[in-house]
Amino acid sequence: MQRKVFSADFKAKVAMEALAGRKTVNEIAGTYEVHPNQVTTWKREAQEGLKTLFERKRGRRGADEGQDTEALYSQIGRLQVQVEWLRKKSGLHPPG
Repeated sequence: MQRKVFSADFKAKVAMEALAGRKTVNEIAGTYEVHPNQVTTWKREAQEGLKTLFERKRGRRGADEGQDTEALYSQIGRLQVQVEWLRKKSGLHPPG
């Protein structure tokens, strides 16, 4: 069974609707044909992203740059683990 891949625009649209609170998570999931847990996950990620957006201070990049770099390295590590897991699941082996 192949997993569905959703675009960032689609995820944002679903998350924004969940954040608006006009419909229940189950209603939103039914409208967009995704699992309710996925709606909840995207809503939480959107909330965390908004919090991060508003925590940044304008004009002060010096102190944040180290944190940004650390976050990027952390994300690279997670992505490398995901790639390795996908390779194992697909039966593909890394070149070399």
